[in-house]
Amino acid sequence: MSVTLHTTVGDIKLELFVVEAPKTCENFLALCASNYYDNCLLHRNIRGFMVQMGDPTGTGKGGQSIWGHKFEDELAPNLKHSARGMLSMANSGPNTNASQFFITYKEQPHLDTKYTIFGRVIHGDEALDYIEKVPVNANYRPVHDIRIRTISVHANPIADQQA
Repeated sequence: MSVTLHTTVGDIKLELFVVEAPKTCENFLALCASNYYDNCLLHRNIRGFMVQMGDPTGTGKGGQSIWGHKFEDELAPNLKHSARGMLSMANSGPNTNASQFFITYKEQPHLDTKYTIFGRVIHGDEALDYIEKVPVNANYRPVHDIRIRTISVHANPIADQQA
């Protein structure tokens, strides 16, 4: 199961962990398939830490799940923020997942058991490297807009099961 983020600076392909985080992947895939993320800004970028996106308002304060409310964490004990390129849901505390997500720039063990990991980067290191080096303002917002243009869903086993 994979998707490709087509950003304004290159493509990033993500493997999704549909077994370990089924509800999170259902939400993410449905948002991808509905073009929810099209033209979303990468609104928070902290070198050596992570890049955050998935808020259609571009503020870092917006976004909704497919259910119209926050949903619970899926904290798989075998998944850790142990490497560059881990894909996790952004939240504002336990069980507050919606649409925002982030990709780590290196291992971040302090995030384990606090954020749902639901995938990892499998291609697109060049784009991720470029994004990490982009200058940011005092609020860690890139000084030049970087956006998700579109997302390609390569296979969606959850939609296939529901069909």
